Amino acid sequence: MTAALGGTQALRRRFDTDRLVAFSIAAAVALPLIVFVLYPLWSILNRSFLTPDGFGLGNYVRYFTDARFVGIIWNSIAVSLTATVITIVLAYGFAYALHRSALPFKWGFRLVAMIPLFAPSLVQALGILFLLGRNGLVNRTFDLGFDIYGFWGIVIADVLYSFPHALLILSAALAVADARLYESARMLGASNTRIFRTVTLPSTKFGLASATFVVFTIVMTDFGNPMVIGGDFDVLATEIYNQVSGQANFEMGAVVGVILLVPAAIAVAVERWVTSRQYSLVAAQSQPLQIRPSRRFDTIMLVYASVVSLCILVVIGIVFFASFVTLWPWNMALSFKHYYFDVQNGIQPLWTSIWVSLLAAVIGTVFTVGGAYVIEKFRNPFTRGLYFLSILPAAVPGMVLGLGYIIAFNDPSNPIYLIYGTIAILAVCNVYHYHAQGFLIAMTSVKQISTTFDEASKCLGAGLLRSLHKITLPIIWPSIISIAVFFFMRSMVTLAAVIFLTTPRTQLAAVSVLLLDDSGNHSQAAAFSVCIMAVVVMAIVLLHVVLRLFGSRETEIIR
Repeated sequence: MTAALGGTQALRRRFDTDRLVAFSIAAAVALPLIVFVLYPLWSILNRSFLTPDGFGLGNYVRYFTDARFVGIIWNSIAVSLTATVITIVLAYGFAYALHRSALPFKWGFRLVAMIPLFAPSLVQALGILFLLGRNGLVNRTFDLGFDIYGFWGIVIADVLYSFPHALLILSAALAVADARLYESARMLGASNTRIFRTVTLPSTKFGLASATFVVFTIVMTDFGNPMVIGGDFDVLATEIYNQVSGQANFEMGAVVGVILLVPAAIAVAVERWVTSRQYSLVAAQSQPLQIRPSRRFDTIMLVYASVVSLCILVVIGIVFFASFVTLWPWNMALSFKHYYFDVQNGIQPLWTSIWVSLLAAVIGTVFTVGGAYVIEKFRNPFTRGLYFLSILPAAVPGMVLGLGYIIAFNDPSNPIYLIYGTIAILAVCNVYHYHAQGFLIAMTSVKQISTTFDEASKCLGAGLLRSLHKITLPIIWPSIISIAVFFFMRSMVTLAAVIFLTTPRTQLAAVSVLLLDDSGNHSQAAAFSVCIMAVVVMAIVLLHVVLRLFGSRETEIIR
């Protein structure tokens, strides 16, 4: 009797200790989310209502009664809608070629399609300028004289930039299918066109909806491409930059930030709602779809995938080529002079970017994995609130978050001011810019662990921390490494989130590309871009090598 009572008390103490540990981990994850996401957003909202006459709607009235500002809103909407439609159509066709045809060299086409993920967003615009700009290769060779600056330049650049993001989602939607539906349709005499319209499209509608909202958000909030190739065609992202950096008008910058936040938040909310309504299309009785070779159809898909891949390779390739040109476009002799980086700060911004990205990888991995573990293992009202906080950054554009950091933390009386102007604030900004994506990767991995492991661990007397150390982490370690590489990769190429936070001492490589291009040093901007892409590729190669050495093939890095 006494022994049983003692065992019960020990179990209760262990359970209380586990709850205390879980609460501590959850609080450690939630507090930075409140400080580095909610507080900056509140600061922007509050600042947008500050006027010379006090607190009110004066800034919004001024904005919405100015024809130029209203035109900028319509510019952003027009660019986003146009680029979204084009991207979804192109990406769906490419994903269809990869998963529904006997396309040769699929791995090569898939790799080419992912290349834009390895570069800052402005690299696409830079490549288009080298090809189609006033001094572009095509314009000078054929003396065409057309102007790529403005609406169509931004659209083309953003299509290339958002293409791999859409492809990842649509590939997942088209990767699986129930062969029985297709066999039934053929037995009923349906043509291939009708099968596509009545079977394929309906089965991928959730993926289409998700990809549409993701692409719309990416284009609406993109800063790099419009800044490089937009010319006099202003959009909301460049307007924030002009108001804050050009005119030091933080109130109007905050108004634009709130306006930019609204469509992004709506798009993310709708995308989450659509995803939550998705149902399983493959049951236990389903038969995998077998691809039947068709010379005519496979040839068409091969030509299509080749054309799309060629466009991506040409735009990225011309940037690589231009980095070796002595003086574009007047002296096309090849040279390594641009890799000497003899401008201000030299190559230091690249090393700063690497250090910032490494720091972001460590911080992001610890906090996203910790949050995912607590939320999955201790479900209660508090962890449901933590889940909402964890995915909230997905609705916050990078420029809005960066602007919030200026308004919230650039104050000596604020404790966070201690890290303001250092690489630490840059790393933190990158972590919470991409926090939602990293968190969802971690959640997916933790969910895959059966509860029987935890039950067995409790029966053997192990507490929460010991179970985490001995069971969970050893099982999900491939995903942990993937999350770290994800944060490193995105931090290396990000521009919008950190454009307001860099200083001459903490300048990043992506920002250097923008500044070099703005000052007319296009070839050196191209050289910096090549170095960024090389670092990202090396990180991904290292990830694959490590995972293969330890017998794991889990190398998927989501957007």
